[in-house]
Amino acid sequence: MEKSQYTQEEFLRLVVRLVVEELLRWERSVPVGISNRHIHLNRADMDILFGPGSSLTPVKDLQPGQFAAAETVTLLGPEGTLKRVRVLGPLRNESQVEISIGDSFVLGVYPPVRESGKLEGTPGIKVLGPKGEVELKRGVIAALRHIHLDPATAEHMGVHDSQIVRVETKGQRSAVLNNVLLRVSENFAPEMHIDVEEANALGIKNGDRVSVIAD
Repeated sequence: MEKSQYTQEEFLRLVVRLVVEELLRWERSVPVGISNRHIHLNRADMDILFGPGSSLTPVKDLQPGQFAAAETVTLLGPEGTLKRVRVLGPLRNESQVEISIGDSFVLGVYPPVRESGKLEGTPGIKVLGPKGEVELKRGVIAALRHIHLDPATAEHMGVHDSQIVRVETKGQRSAVLNNVLLRVSENFAPEMHIDVEEANALGIKNGDRVSVIAD
């Protein structure tokens, strides 16, 4: 029988160290939420697309106060269309479309990678609803990967709003992601948002946890 390279005391220290390291990783980890293509609408565009005074029908809760709606639209690009694009609520001050890079090739619309709400210089697109059509002059983006945190969790992690961090994933396709934006608000619950293409490349799914690395 082969003799262990560790004494009992050394083995116990190793186990304790590994447990502590795993606990620390868990404390600095957040679950993943995968975002498929979707659209946010303002009141005026909602009225045109779904009828005056229409309202969204929540079907799935997302971040606190935010939801996926039953309503969908069709995106009409110069080179193609995407049907059944989900509307997210509540209504916003300005309409915004979030697509993946792969979607951009289908549509023939090529958006920059941007933080939500940063719409200066972004391309527009036609949007078709059951009651009408609108042509957005701007508002199409590929969403910058980001993490939502509440202030207490952010303080515990030692990070702050608008900070850029790295994220480590696990699994067979594990990787370290750079340029991950932190968004901190009382209205947020801890969650990292990435699009479908990024999730597929990393081999991760909704609810998987990733570790936040703040240099």
